Order: sequence, then C-alpha cells, then structure tokens
Amino acid sequence: MNFKTGDKVVVIAGKDRGKQGKITLILRQENKVVVEGVNMVKKHVKPNGQTAGSIVEREAPIHSSNVMIFDAKTKTGTRIGHTIDKKNKKVRVCKKSNEIID
Repeated sequence: MNFKTGDKVVVIAGKDRGKQGKITLILRQENKVVVEGVNMVKKHVKPNGQTAGSIVEREAPIHSSNVMIFDAKTKTGTRIGHTIDKKNKKVRVCKKSNEIID
C-alpha cells in the first residue's frame, strides 16, 4: 500500500464514489484506510456515569483498492509510481502528471 496519513484521496467505488478527503488512519494489516467525511456510520454509545447514551456518526474504514491519490494538476485520481530523485532518494510520483507527492 502506497498511501500515507494526510494524503488527499478520491473514492472510486462504493456508495461514496466521487467524494474526496484526507487519510486520517491507515490499517495496514487489514489493507484499509479511514478517510475523513467518507463511509460515515452511526455508532450507538452506551451511557456511563458521566455522559448520557447517544448516537455518534464517525468514519468507518474503506478498502484501499477503492481510493486513489488525488492529483491537483489534472483534478482526477491517479496511480502512484516510484522514482529516484536527484538526491538518490526514493520518492512517490503521480503517474498522470509525473509530479512528486509530498
């Protein structure tokens, strides 16, 4: 998985197709990511001594194959490639516009 926390992505499949957001959490073992504002679910919270019970909306994980990096230059989703820069460091590159990510 070539994603990092803070990457701007676009959803390419599922009920939230076309939505954009930043990655807030990466679950590498499950091959899933959590994107802000995408795949919202309602969670019922039990009451405890300090707070009353409530229903909270939060983001649920989405499979990483259903998101693509958002390329600001072409305004679309793109795949990620890798290349070596001038300082002999491996960097991530957008395949469509050939721009360095990060």
